[in-house]
Order: sequence, then C-alpha cells, then structure tokens
Amino acid sequence: MIDTVYVESAILAHPRVQTIRQRFPQARWIECERYGEVFNPKAQNFRLQKQRPALILAEKYQKFALPAPVGYGIGGQQNYYFSHMLNCLYDCRYCFLQGMYQSANYVLFVNYEDFQAEIRQICQQTPEPVYFFSGYDCDSLALEPLTGFAESFLPFFAELPNAWLELRTKSTQIRSLLNRQPWERCVVAFSLAPADLAEKVEERAPGLEKRLEAAAKLQQQGWPIGLRFDPMLYQQDYAEQYRQLFEQVFSVLDAEKLHSVSLGVFRLPEQYFKKMHKLYPEQKLFVSPLQTAEGLVSYRRDLGY
Repeated sequence: MIDTVYVESAILAHPRVQTIRQRFPQARWIECERYGEVFNPKAQNFRLQKQRPALILAEKYQKFALPAPVGYGIGGQQNYYFSHMLNCLYDCRYCFLQGMYQSANYVLFVNYEDFQAEIRQICQQTPEPVYFFSGYDCDSLALEPLTGFAESFLPFFAELPNAWLELRTKSTQIRSLLNRQPWERCVVAFSLAPADLAEKVEERAPGLEKRLEAAAKLQQQGWPIGLRFDPMLYQQDYAEQYRQLFEQVFSVLDAEKLHSVSLGVFRLPEQYFKKMHKLYPEQKLFVSPLQTAEGLVSYRRDLGY
C-alpha cells in the first residue's frame, strides 16, 4: 500500500517512526526538513497522487486542538477538533479534503504526547464537559493498524473526567476497540449512505453492510454508537433510497442504545467545489441541482431537500 515514506530529519529516531519503518522495510525512505516541502507545493495533481499516496511522517508544533466550526458537535457547548493525520485512506468524491489540500499524500504527526498535553490543558481550564472530534481531517480509524491512534488516545482520554471523544469513521478497523473495555464517553460515529450511492461516490471505503456489522459488534460490546448521515446526496429517487437505508440500519442496530444521530446535506465552500469539479469534471455529483449562497455550494432550496 505504501511504497514511499517521507520523514522529517528531526524525528528519525522517534519511536513511532522506528515502528513504522519496521512495517515498511521495502519502501523508499526519503528525508526532508519539513513536511510542507512535500505536501504544500501547488504543482501537484490530487487525482493522480490518490492512486498511490506516499506517507509523510512529521512533527506538529502548535495548534494541536482547535475550536470546532459552528454547528459541529453532538450536544456539548465546548467543542474542539484535532488531527493526528491529514488526508484519508478512502476516496469519497464529495470529500472537502480534495478541495482543501494540494496533495493526496497522507501526513501522520507522530508526536501524540504533544496533542495530549494540550488536550489535557484545555480540560483543566474548562470545568464543564469538553468534546473532542478526531475525524475532521482524516478518518479516525481507517489506518489504525499503522498509526495506533485509538490504542494510544483512548487510555489517555479515559483519565480526563470531563473529556468526550468522537471517533468518526467509515472503517471496519475496530479491533483495538474490541480488545478493551468500552468507554462511555467515546462515541464511535459511523458515516453512512445508501448502498447504491456509496458504491458510486465512496471509492475504497467499506460497503454499507460491513460498516453496519462493525457498528453492531461495538454496540453489542457496549460502545456508544453515533450515526452520521452526512452528506445526504440528492438523486431522483433519494427519498426511497434513504428510507431503505434507515430500515436497514435499524434492523441491525438497537435504536434505543444509540448515542446520537445527525444529518447534513451536501455542501462545500465555493473555492473547494471549483477545485474538485476541475479534478473530476465527469462526476455527476457536481452537476446536481446546486446553488451558491454566501460562498457555500449546496442544493437548491426548491428541491425540498
């Protein structure tokens, strides 16, 4: 899967770097001073890179946890997001990361302890519950065997009495969760879409049935499960497609035991949309009945969607 690994010179001896090196002994290892040298140049083709992304191992120096955008949350007043990775294993056609980043390569920040120190400080300064979201710039669990993210962060968060964690994912990489006792303040939130739509626009992601199977296993063990129908996508028979999706979901999962359910329609910042449309001009998703309002591209309101 990974045949090229870039690593910042300053972290060559970092234990996580050494562990990853053992996983990819046949890969090309290339030193760089800062990950931006590889990740940020404009003369890159996201679509082409997505076919064989490289892994970039880096150290983050500041802004480890940031206030979440308005409306991004699951009921709490104090909401933050943090990103141990940039970019995602999957290739969902609607994903805003394609419009945000120049590069499709994966960036993994290996200095987890610095993230944890800032998260701890935020919790100490805020007596009320604080919600942290880890699946904003990546999928929380898709590369868990490589990153050990959940394995490292779950014990840490469990020590913070006022901290909540959301792991948002389309992944079936749940072994690290099943191998530990469920934690009541960790919500494993699965992004779901009708099977037919998912096959068209969620390339490389596990199918709907596999995601539901993973969610059911976690729910049966006692993990709080969230459902994220976001983005909801429009097509001619969308109402029937989503009706069937909801029936399928609630035939597998116990609705009474769900932590939360959220919905959101397809929407993108206009500049991201233009870049993504240029990358995939043949994509039917981008010729849907859309409108631009206040810098955001979404469906026309007269659709009743």
